[in-house]
Amino acid sequence: MTDFDRLKETASAFGADFRAALAFLTLAPASAPGGTGGTRPNFRRGARAFPLVGAVVGLAGGLILILALRLGLSSLIAATLAVLATVLLTGALHEDGLADTADGFGGGDTRERKLAIMNDSRIGTYGAVALGFSLILRIATLAAIAPFGGIRAAAALVAAEAASRAMMVRFWCLAPAAKAGSLSEETGAPDEQAMYTALFIAAVIALIAIIPTSGFWAVLFGSFLLIAASIGFERLTASQIGGRTGDTLGACQQCAAAAFLIGIAAFA
Repeated sequence: MTDFDRLKETASAFGADFRAALAFLTLAPASAPGGTGGTRPNFRRGARAFPLVGAVVGLAGGLILILALRLGLSSLIAATLAVLATVLLTGALHEDGLADTADGFGGGDTRERKLAIMNDSRIGTYGAVALGFSLILRIATLAAIAPFGGIRAAAALVAAEAASRAMMVRFWCLAPAAKAGSLSEETGAPDEQAMYTALFIAAVIALIAIIPTSGFWAVLFGSFLLIAASIGFERLTASQIGGRTGDTLGACQQCAAAAFLIGIAAFA
């Protein structure tokens, strides 16, 4: 096999991983080429493409934000429409995980009770408050960045969506499963190579998106808050239920995205 054939094979494998991740993390049809075909994919390797899917989600929201600003809408309305676009594109997948996690952690007094509450699809007070804060923080930070340029705010959203999904892959890889048979376990925890690839892709996306628009110190501070929020959430999850579930993966993404945007807004 020649070097070109190896490169072609590697690109084909990554393309299949990306399409499967896109179908899993968004409302893209599962029957699309490379999709899951109605079955749960194995993400031991495929999770490496999660940050690229995040960038696509962020790009969709960023384009809506730029269009809204050019139509003369306020920064607040443009930011709201941008976040709404990301929520609609993903089917509120991670927002649902955040709400369930907050309800479980806040409403349960034992590990078993917390997991039982998280498994209940109904939203409670803790979940509603957590979801509200997540949406408000993302909208407010984008609205704070937007007056300095729509492209700047859109780039921040792209980087935040990509980097937060890399931290989700990291959490998924390193934390044990809190219970057998959970979705995060059945789809296969990412291996270390997939984790490092995801982190590398996210870093490249963040550097390309943020340094030309907001500067080096902005991406550095945003990354610091992203990592701190992710590790803090991982430790909270370990103390609450002893490991990860699918819901906590979504909650990790939400915390990381909001933290990163706060860091970028601080340098607006």
